[in-house]
Amino acid sequence: MTITWLGHSAFLIVTPDGKRVVTDPWLSNPKCPAGLAKPDALKPVDLILLSHGHDDHVGEVVPLARTTGAPVVCGFELGLYLSAKGLRNVSGMGIGGTQDVAGLHVTMTQAVHSSAIAEGNQIVGLGSASGFVIRGAQLPTMYFAGDTGLFGDMRIIGDIYKPGIAFLPIGDHHTMGPDTAAIAARWLGVRQVVPMHWGTFPLLRGTPSELRRHLQGAGIDVLELTPGQAASVRDQPISR
Repeated sequence: MTITWLGHSAFLIVTPDGKRVVTDPWLSNPKCPAGLAKPDALKPVDLILLSHGHDDHVGEVVPLARTTGAPVVCGFELGLYLSAKGLRNVSGMGIGGTQDVAGLHVTMTQAVHSSAIAEGNQIVGLGSASGFVIRGAQLPTMYFAGDTGLFGDMRIIGDIYKPGIAFLPIGDHHTMGPDTAAIAARWLGVRQVVPMHWGTFPLLRGTPSELRRHLQGAGIDVLELTPGQAASVRDQPISR
């Protein structure tokens, strides 16, 4: 499996059997390399996961879905909104539900955050923010937390799904910082954390080095990526 960070909370994940999954595709974020910032550059795409309705996560989901034909999995209300924008392959769901898409089992989890978008002078509510648990053949179970603060049910996510790798926001201010992300990693029982939602703007001041400090002695690896960097996790001990 390879993971490419596209900046902010956008990733391209390529599974061992070649499935290509994109998360929260804000490709116009200031950290995304120019060569990866256009939907054509990511083709083919088999699945798009969208955690909530804020601009810095919805991003280029419409042109990416139209260009690649990939289904978009998101919360029910956000799915209605995207369908109204003309997207045809949208699979909205609710927290706690699981569906099979592109050969993967996708479970929606809660996230402690908001989900809305501004259209002119109006704020449009788009349901609940969420995270995802992704499972598949020969694939370490992954937990993509989306934007969230720390919440106690992360222990339940760990108990039920036993993720090996977690994508956790660490930027602070709008989400968890490195200190509470370290607690989340321990509660989840993961062997590896991929930090996200950090460094995009000065306001997002949490860093992977701080996360490592807070995880010292926990036996949890921090996979720090630079935007555009692809890392193989094939040989990492991320299953449990």
